Amino acid sequence: MFNKILLATDGSEHSYRAIDQAVKMVEPYKDHVHIDLIYAVDGETSKEDVLKYGDSHTATAKRKEKFLETVDKVKEKGVASDIVILHGEPAEVITDYANEQDYDCVVIGSRGRNKLQTLILGSVSHKLVKYVQKPVIVVK
Repeated sequence: MFNKILLATDGSEHSYRAIDQAVKMVEPYKDHVHIDLIYAVDGETSKEDVLKYGDSHTATAKRKEKFLETVDKVKEKGVASDIVILHGEPAEVITDYANEQDYDCVVIGSRGRNKLQTLILGSVSHKLVKYVQKPVIVVK
C-alpha cells in the first residue's frame, strides 16, 4: 500500500486524470494516505507569469491559488493533500525532489501541456520513469 504519494501536476488534462486515478487508487485506505501535488515552474512559464501578473510575488500567489483549488478537491475526497511548487526544469527538479524525499511512489499523467509531447510519451513522464528511484505510476 502506498501511504505517501507524490503526484506531478501541470494543470493539463492528463495531470487531472492522474489526480482522479490516484484518489480512486487509495480510496479504501484514504485515512492513511497523504498526496503531495508537485508543480515545477520552468523558466519560460515563470517569465510568462511575471509578465501576466506584473511581479514574481503576485505570480507565485496566483500559481498557489490555482493549485490550492486542486488540493481542496483531493481533500474533499477525504485524502490529505498539500502542494509543493519548485522552480526549474520539471523532469529534473521533480526527479531530484522525489529521490530526496520519503515517498512510496510517484504518479504522473502520460503527457503534459507541451503540444510536441502528444507524439510520444511525455518527456517529463519518460524521465521520471527512468530516473526516479521509487515506483512510478503513469496514467493515460
